[in-house]
Amino acid sequence: MQASQLRLLYKQGYGNVAVLSLMSFTKLYQTDQFVAGYFTDRLYILQNMNIVQFCEVEEVPLCSMKTLSLSLLSGHVEESPPGIYDLLNSSLGGREGGRGTQRGQLVSINIFFFPSSDRYGILVDPIQVVSLFLKDPYSWPASCLIIVSNVFIMAALYTERRLSVGTISETTGTFLYLVNLTTLLFFPSATVLMLTSITPVGGAFALCVYTILFMKLYSYKDVNMWCREIRHTKARTLTRSHSCPSVAQSNGSAVHTHVSYPGNLTHRDIYYFVFAPTLCYELNFPRSPRIRKSFLLRRLFEMLFFIQLLIGLVQQWMVPTIQNSMKPFQDMDFSRMIERMLKLAVPNHLIWLIFFYWFFHSSMNFVAELMRFGDREFYQDWWNSETVTYFWSNWNIPVHKWCLRHFYKPLMRRGVNKWIAQTAIFLVSAFFHEYLVSVPLKMFRLWAFMGMMSQIPLAWFVGRFLRGNYGNAAVWISLIIGQPIAVLMYVHDFYVLHYVSQS
Repeated sequence: MQASQLRLLYKQGYGNVAVLSLMSFTKLYQTDQFVAGYFTDRLYILQNMNIVQFCEVEEVPLCSMKTLSLSLLSGHVEESPPGIYDLLNSSLGGREGGRGTQRGQLVSINIFFFPSSDRYGILVDPIQVVSLFLKDPYSWPASCLIIVSNVFIMAALYTERRLSVGTISETTGTFLYLVNLTTLLFFPSATVLMLTSITPVGGAFALCVYTILFMKLYSYKDVNMWCREIRHTKARTLTRSHSCPSVAQSNGSAVHTHVSYPGNLTHRDIYYFVFAPTLCYELNFPRSPRIRKSFLLRRLFEMLFFIQLLIGLVQQWMVPTIQNSMKPFQDMDFSRMIERMLKLAVPNHLIWLIFFYWFFHSSMNFVAELMRFGDREFYQDWWNSETVTYFWSNWNIPVHKWCLRHFYKPLMRRGVNKWIAQTAIFLVSAFFHEYLVSVPLKMFRLWAFMGMMSQIPLAWFVGRFLRGNYGNAAVWISLIIGQPIAVLMYVHDFYVLHYVSQS
């Protein structure tokens, strides 16, 4: 066992096991009352898994790390090496002079990571995760709902085909799109609300797919409309060539060449856009020359590893913390509520960071590589954000580009004030956040909506009064504290609605 990889497992009287991974010890010792770890030139004294004191020493008796760690794991602790009691007593007693001269002061470092296994047990259960998606193994409502989304994709494609040849007017096309996109939002939400067999996790996943599809088809509508405007402005008919084949000839073609409107109105084109990791439609996306198999396998391994890690952290760490937070909320014990919120902030933020890496780096790069999609700018350095607006502009680049291209700039071209346009973007974002949370949970509390709208005064305050590191600290604090507040609010309301009221 290497010193840099060593973790001290301390077995107490009734089998309580805790993990200390704060530092790498080079020597370890066990007594009836203390555990001692020798790190560089200092001896750290541990009692009840807290570092209660440290002192500078010149020499420590030898002890086999491998033997001690194995004996601790097996529950059998060997006798301490000669001289260890003297060393511990001299350091705790503050003896003047010599090797035991006390140099440090009392230090208490609480070990805050996973709950001990004897307190909660091993809570990681993959079968439970599957049951979140499926109540009945023969009923797949969320999957069926996602399959139905093809109807809306085909409706958008055939509407564009009729518009391209002038069969229907722009007014009629706009009306058809309005019906299609409105139904695209309300049909899945109504299905999730009325269907009792669909679980909250399955419903949330289906609504995420429909929300992404809504933004994609809206972009599809705008770009094709801009192409028609350019064609009419130039007042000329587009000459077809080999690079711009007819609609019938393009379906099923494997040739990737430059495409011009209306040669893009094909099944192949629209489904490539649907699966591509972008929300903004283009007639000709940047493409990579080949699929890098080694890069693809690395991203696939990261996806599989981090999703398992996320599930394990949620089950082992977050669920017990949330369950223990219900009583303080019911009793309105504000001090305990704050303590539970802060206790939840650490695992929640860690899980959020892991999810960010899993989704925006591993998953989106995997899909992009598989589809040879060339634009890989999925995020920027949001962690260096000194303002709230910089964070929201850089942590989710696909959504930011969509808002800028299809919402913010059109409002600005119509003469809308810049501040009003930014507020409108936050309003739309708040709606979709609430849409993706309240509908699957089948309760409307507006916590997510209010959380997003609170970003507006926070952005003004940080931008006006805080600069540099202070602004960056404010952004991080809002991320660490804000999310667990919303999580506890929804979990508490869900618990009261489904358990307390029924009992």
